[in-house]
Amino acid sequence: MCTAATYKTKDFYFGRTLDYDFSYGDEIAVTPRNFSFHFRNVCVVKKHYAIIGAAHISNNYPLYYDAVNEKGLCMAGLNFVGNARYRDKIQGKDNIEQFEFIPWILCQCASVEEAKKLLEKINLNNEPFNEDMPPAQLHWIIADHEKAVTVESVEDGLKIYDNPVGVLTNNPPFDEQMFQLNNYMSLSSKTPENCFSKKLPLRTYSRGMGALGLPGDLSSQSRFVRAAFVKMNSISEESEYESVSQFFHILGSVDQQRGCCDVGGGKFEITIYTSCCNANKGIYYYTTYNNHQITAVDMYKENLEGTSMIRYPFISCEQIKMQN
Repeated sequence: MCTAATYKTKDFYFGRTLDYDFSYGDEIAVTPRNFSFHFRNVCVVKKHYAIIGAAHISNNYPLYYDAVNEKGLCMAGLNFVGNARYRDKIQGKDNIEQFEFIPWILCQCASVEEAKKLLEKINLNNEPFNEDMPPAQLHWIIADHEKAVTVESVEDGLKIYDNPVGVLTNNPPFDEQMFQLNNYMSLSSKTPENCFSKKLPLRTYSRGMGALGLPGDLSSQSRFVRAAFVKMNSISEESEYESVSQFFHILGSVDQQRGCCDVGGGKFEITIYTSCCNANKGIYYYTTYNNHQITAVDMYKENLEGTSMIRYPFISCEQIKMQN
């Protein structure tokens, strides 16, 4: 499925893995400040914050998977199958379709606190984008350099959770994912001491034994625990190269390799792409399953006062630098 994470050194970073068994044809999309967003049930927004992110583009509309705006507010949608519930229109609410949610927030909000005010008025609708694209069952992480929240539209309404770890995967619901971390509070990056019994001469025989019990499977709950442990214990220098490199190592801890998650019909779930966006500088970095070289698109090298979307296809072929 997918994993999203935040990371902070001198700058603030946000990104995700997109794990699935096929690609819809993903691109990097920059929507400049004067690109018109036609929201189906509210208004047309012609002037807004510029946005960069990964999207499937249909009929000149960016269906963002993850994105950041020029104010440094970040957002990503991750699969939440079986728990997501959207509703019919509700009078007096901002009726936003599920596929419009990321642009609706990032167009207008400069911070998580501003986003939370919009969320008080929102109703996530159940209309499809078109007859071939039913509403995706998702939940979302919204983050800035100070905090993160998880948003879930479920059977008993819209839930907004503070997200102190800055990590999100898929099922179960976020409050249950957080509760499960209690089972791993004894894990440590340090060498463990013998707490089993002072009567036994137990000793460590390897480095890294403080993390014994850290789950290594590909389930969403295990990926949440593993990504949270790695992210919360990560240390790097503050330069751009070192920060970006460390971020990719954090998400690399939950990478999915072809063949390990068989979904039937000869198909396997893989990490289609991994992203890392410097939210301060508007630079979107990514790797793909078949291209481990980090590629970058800088939002501020584009005309952000334009009206047309700027599109860059993912570079998906491996780039190898020969040294001799």
